[in-house]
Amino acid sequence: MIWVAFTGLGLLFIGVPVAFALGLAGLVGVWLAGIPLSIVATRIFAGVDSFVFLAVPFYILAAEIMSQGGITTRLIRITGHATQWLRGGTAFANIGSSVLFAGISGSAVADSAALGRVFISEMPKEGYTKPYAAAVTVASSIIGPIIPPSGLAIILGAVAGISVVDLFLAGVIPGLLLGIACAGVVAIDAFRGRIPRPAPAPADESPLRMFLSGLAVATLPVVIVGGMVVGAYTATEGGGVAVAYALFLATVVFRELDLAGLWRAFMKAARISATIYLLVAAATVLSYALNLLGVTSWVTAAAETFEGQPILFLFAIALLMLILGTFLDIGAAILIFIPLLMPAVRELGIDPLQASMVVMLTLAIGLVTPPVGVVLFVVMRIGRIGMYPLLQALMPFLIAELCAVALLCLVPGFSTWLPKLLNP
Repeated sequence: MIWVAFTGLGLLFIGVPVAFALGLAGLVGVWLAGIPLSIVATRIFAGVDSFVFLAVPFYILAAEIMSQGGITTRLIRITGHATQWLRGGTAFANIGSSVLFAGISGSAVADSAALGRVFISEMPKEGYTKPYAAAVTVASSIIGPIIPPSGLAIILGAVAGISVVDLFLAGVIPGLLLGIACAGVVAIDAFRGRIPRPAPAPADESPLRMFLSGLAVATLPVVIVGGMVVGAYTATEGGGVAVAYALFLATVVFRELDLAGLWRAFMKAARISATIYLLVAAATVLSYALNLLGVTSWVTAAAETFEGQPILFLFAIALLMLILGTFLDIGAAILIFIPLLMPAVRELGIDPLQASMVVMLTLAIGLVTPPVGVVLFVVMRIGRIGMYPLLQALMPFLIAELCAVALLCLVPGFSTWLPKLLNP
């Protein structure tokens, strides 16, 4: 077990791509367990041989089509006009755009890259400091993987045996909770007069037309999740519906997607999907090796110390995921550790949906914390900002988001109420 961990972490620290580092660590684990290495090829195929995983490329493609179709600009314009009369209105618009964009992209990196290019350059013109503008973008971007449709929810559902529809529904309130946490920090700063009031900008289209445009975009997650809830299609088939709906909006309603943009969307979606499948295959090998080495029994034994204390166990999971999220890819962490943790979660009587949301939120926070905070480095590069001033501005937002995680641990209903109401 020690050699497996040493191999994986060592390869990560010297810059080996995550998928190859995990796969080689799993290979070492299989060899130490005395199992023929030929089994690795079988496990690689078994890792991606899932009908549920077919949904991932569809949702990625739908997000890319929407992005190439000019949807991001429309979302920013809509939220900007909705909040322009408030002190700190542009910061609120940044957060609101992340909430709406989450229902399209399902990715924190895509959120921070798309919105960061606009807000980090525009907010300082109104009087915000550049680190503050970047901090709002970074903090709100982690809403992306939580609000449906979420590629991480699909992966988690596949490896944990949980309904993807339930995970989609479970992510709505926690995602909004993160948005409220970020907005709360901005509201406090606005109340203290630390951030400016934006000058009202003239609308370049009528309020009704702007409202209808926003409604058309916001209905994408509703169409996807609603169809699953009523049983019209599965999560995988919902991905195909998402692509068709995105194409309709981008080519017929908004008319901003040409053939060149469509080709770019297909190419980018193919690259991202290939990366995810490679990661899934490698993590499956590592998870298999860890099971062979008896890690599952270790986790079960450790969970027994929390007998009768499920909330304490959830806080322990949150702490573990916060640590793992600082240096491990969020998808890899889910693929490796969720199969190990879920038996203990069920044994302690914790709702798997609640545990899943705690894991997803804490790992998402890892995306914005060093040393391997991917979103952090994306925004630093876009805004040309140093890490220390960015972290200094980001700290209040991180504290607020950790409070949101604590609420999820303490109140199961935040994660379970909506799935029980709509998909009993």
